[in-house]
Amino acid sequence: MQNILITGGTGLVGKRLTEMLVAKGYRVTILSRNKNNVSNNPKIQYEYWNVDEQVIENNAIANADAIINLAGAGVADKRWTDERKKEIVDSRVNSGRLLVNALQTIPNNVATIISASAIGWYNPLEKNSTINYQEEQQANTDFLGDTCKKWEESVLPITLMKKRLVKFRIGIVLSKNGGALKEFLKPIKFGIAAILGSGKQEISWIHIDDLCSMFINAIGNNNMDGVYNAVAPMVTTNSKLNIALAKKLRGKFFIPVFVPKFLLKIILGEMSVEVLKSSHISCKKITDTGFQFLYPSVESAIGDILK
Repeated sequence: MQNILITGGTGLVGKRLTEMLVAKGYRVTILSRNKNNVSNNPKIQYEYWNVDEQVIENNAIANADAIINLAGAGVADKRWTDERKKEIVDSRVNSGRLLVNALQTIPNNVATIISASAIGWYNPLEKNSTINYQEEQQANTDFLGDTCKKWEESVLPITLMKKRLVKFRIGIVLSKNGGALKEFLKPIKFGIAAILGSGKQEISWIHIDDLCSMFINAIGNNNMDGVYNAVAPMVTTNSKLNIALAKKLRGKFFIPVFVPKFLLKIILGEMSVEVLKSSHISCKKITDTGFQFLYPSVESAIGDILK
């Protein structure tokens, strides 16, 4: 029974991943700042770490067979002030740095490290572009592109330790328990499908269970190495996603309302760039490993989440 060490284990993805790992017979250790965290499940335990102080319990590393690194402040949780942007970057880079230092200094048998990144790495698609971004694409030079580059570079020294490093650039995660979908659903409850900007911007997304399955597959597939895009094969658009959600919840009883760009810029500030940009990301590399999606289309994902 392998022991999987998770950073960011109390977040949206971390919670679901823990459930799926335990269901498959793994033991899970979750790193937490709270020294008093205790689990009622014998297959789940907590160990202390503090990223700001660069401190981690030796046992957490010594007892791990693989590490899944999900740590990082929520990108869309707050407005992007200079202070918040620094927190977004530092929480990711310093987490990676702490793991690298721990693996270098604490005797361990960790064979595999799987680290999260995001499709914010990629440039926004230009109008009418048919580019399908693959993993070799250079990082964008905007805030999120630079953040993802620093994020991935923070764990890169792991490759010098003869350990396998897998990085997933994750798309918009769809889950019934929160995340982006929760925001899409808020106006629909009042009969409004809020379409952002033109609504034509493409969204590369993934169902949370498919994402967690990718992480689990990467633990056991020793042929997986390097960067993979964690997105579903069928992209959608902002308009199609909102209309599909509204139809599922309200039938015919909803009104599409377009939220203009200028208003989004006032409400969201710099973050509006992210909700207005198109991203068409390829998942060919991950499917070439034999991975099969349970939810390849946004309709199948919504059908499961809102059933």
